[in-house]
Amino acid sequence: MENGTYPPYSNLTMFVNIGIYRYPAFVLCLLLYAVIISANLVIILEISQEKTLHKPMYILIMCLSINSLYGSAGFFFRFLRDLLSDTHLIPRSACFIQIYVIYTYASYELTLLAIMAYDRYVAVCQPLHYHSKMTSKMISKLVAFAWILPIFTVGACVYLAGRLPLCGNKIPKVFCANWPVVKLSCISTVLNNLVGMLMTTTSVILPLAFVLDTYICIFLICWKNSLEFKSKVIQSCMPHIVTFVNFSISLFCDIALSRIDVEIINPFLGVFLSLEFVLIPPILNPFVYGLKLPEIRKCLSRRFLCSKPVRIENITQCLK
Repeated sequence: MENGTYPPYSNLTMFVNIGIYRYPAFVLCLLLYAVIISANLVIILEISQEKTLHKPMYILIMCLSINSLYGSAGFFFRFLRDLLSDTHLIPRSACFIQIYVIYTYASYELTLLAIMAYDRYVAVCQPLHYHSKMTSKMISKLVAFAWILPIFTVGACVYLAGRLPLCGNKIPKVFCANWPVVKLSCISTVLNNLVGMLMTTTSVILPLAFVLDTYICIFLICWKNSLEFKSKVIQSCMPHIVTFVNFSISLFCDIALSRIDVEIINPFLGVFLSLEFVLIPPILNPFVYGLKLPEIRKCLSRRFLCSKPVRIENITQCLK
């Protein structure tokens, strides 16, 4: 192997030179990462400690928060360092590790959202069978499937990309991604393209199609029922819909950015579209579920009241 064919470093070229403003940008991003960690940890700890929230939907919400911490860690550790650096070279091994972490994060997210859609489908369309179908054992199997499948699909893509001899080292993003690396290959990438299509089908297209199908069924059921029933369904499903739409748009922006020539678009717009995929979902999800779902909001409010100085009204609230 020669360094010219297998370059030891990749150059992330989408970083914009902002001079001394890099330091305020670093502080802002560090605070943003702290908010992501804090908000998702609150959701995880609240659901894990509150026995009334040990139900399928809330267990899946907790898994989403765990995945948000996993994905944001794979991005922020390197990104914060690059913000303060004059050069944006990342070692070859670290680049492929980052690809693996970010792509498995995306695959986990979509698969979990598909499982959550199925949970809402059974709750709305088959309410009498909900407790017999959505058992703790079934949830464990579905979550295990969501975590295991991407290990092989994403792992295969990263392994094949790592074997390619490259004719360059410039990656037009602020983090490493599979397709920009594959495009640098000096040889045919037919096998990579086939495996990539398989991964996209199993990790993106099928979960998206499944979620859309479940909500079509839910919509048809709501159409035939009363306004009160529709209101309850909307209240129950709206956080999941917001999360799903937000992540789908973020994912689409990232995929589109990888397929176009980034030099023809505004550099700040390119950076924003690139960051949206790894920034917006982890910070939005805990606030959507923490503020929208009454059960979680009630538990958080009760815990907040109990943490205040002892008062008669606080004791009454805590005992409820």
